Amino acid sequence: MIVVLAVTVGVLFSLGTYLVLQRNLTRIIIGLALLSHGGNLLLLAVGGKAGDPPVVGGDPADFSDPLPQAMVLTAIVISFGVTVFLLALAYRSWTLNRSDDVEDDVEDRRIARLGIQEQEEQ
Repeated sequence: MIVVLAVTVGVLFSLGTYLVLQRNLTRIIIGLALLSHGGNLLLLAVGGKAGDPPVVGGDPADFSDPLPQAMVLTAIVISFGVTVFLLALAYRSWTLNRSDDVEDDVEDRRIARLGIQEQEEQ
């Protein structure tokens, strides 16, 4: 079962990375969602085997570790907030430009050219 989780995490990370590197904002959002799902599965897989709920009474060796579960719940809330924010940005981009392609930053290219010119002068 751990091998299946490891392969699933690898597939989610690879697909998420591929989609984040695209120029389409919708694909970037889906890629970030896949990356967050992969991270959640990774945290749960690293948490170890399932056990009894950590309550008073019983053998502590049989308890499951609640920390990975708490971290995954926190990661779900954070990824939901980031996804909603990016969807709002994509909607705003669509209403202004009727396109969700990420454009090159002209100012960034100008500054890069200035840096190259300064290096050539030295």
